Amino acid sequence: MKTWLRKHPILANSLVLVLALIFSVAVGSVFIPPQEVVQTLLGNPISGTTATILYSIRLPHTFLIALTGAALASSGAAYQGLFRNPLADPYLIGVASGAGLGAVFVMAQAWPSDLLGFYAVPAAAFAGALLAVLLVMAIARVGKAVPVTTLLLAGVAVSSFATALSSFFMLYSNNELRRALAWLLGGASLSGWHPVWAALPYIAVGLVILLLSGHQLNVLQMGEEQAQQLGLRVERVKLLLIVAASLAAAAAVAFSGMIGFVGLIVPHAMRLVWGGDYRLLLPLSVISGASALLLADLLARWVLAPEVLPIGILTALAGVPFFLWLLRRTKAQLYW
Repeated sequence: MKTWLRKHPILANSLVLVLALIFSVAVGSVFIPPQEVVQTLLGNPISGTTATILYSIRLPHTFLIALTGAALASSGAAYQGLFRNPLADPYLIGVASGAGLGAVFVMAQAWPSDLLGFYAVPAAAFAGALLAVLLVMAIARVGKAVPVTTLLLAGVAVSSFATALSSFFMLYSNNELRRALAWLLGGASLSGWHPVWAALPYIAVGLVILLLSGHQLNVLQMGEEQAQQLGLRVERVKLLLIVAASLAAAAAVAFSGMIGFVGLIVPHAMRLVWGGDYRLLLPLSVISGASALLLADLLARWVLAPEVLPIGILTALAGVPFFLWLLRRTKAQLYW
């Protein structure tokens, strides 16, 4: 069994994703048997209350959570490869906080209620994310390098500043403060298909670019000078990766809130099990990121049922110990 898993990582992780998708749709205040979910998705018609729950509530929520997990994990993998730093992820280097600031700024003006409003949210989130990552890189850069210590310190500083501004906009906004706060804690509180259709183009473009960049990321692991000598247009590739990763992460944050550590835990776990080849690591991060966040969402719905716990709280509870372990492991490697 272990040999089969190692030989077929994409297939093995895809099976986990399919199961996570089915149970995410099935589990809720009204339980829908998994076999009925599968039959419905295969085309067997249903009617009444079950159809409304399935098509109007469960399916859009499940797709949004899966897209969010895929976006956060793949962008985390890209940032780790780009900075050659296992501690980099959209949350720790300020991208998520910058995206959150842009989204909150738009929401503070008027809570989005139509498709045009939903498209304005990720556009503002993307602008905030891109500004945040460029600011962090500018602050952290020492000569031509971006050391781990300065990267983390710059990320913490920019994240704190963006979070403070987000709180300011929420405090002085007259628009649905409770909903904005719930969104900030993570959990895809927006309902229906509008958020899915609004986020999909941004996440899809970002994921396609990242999935096609596996070879370039492998070359970058040799160092920028060596990559330049091998014919890679380093600055152009770096800019493209930053834009693509920020686009995917920003759209995820815009509609699902601040969900930390997914971009740190999932890529690193995939790297530990299946190695550091980004041609494999990136698609595995997409698939496993979706699965991991769907499972976290199931747990969030079960812990305080019938109340729903924000996913961001669960991912932080799991992510902080993992981050401390990873930081200690990285320090030990640098020391020895």
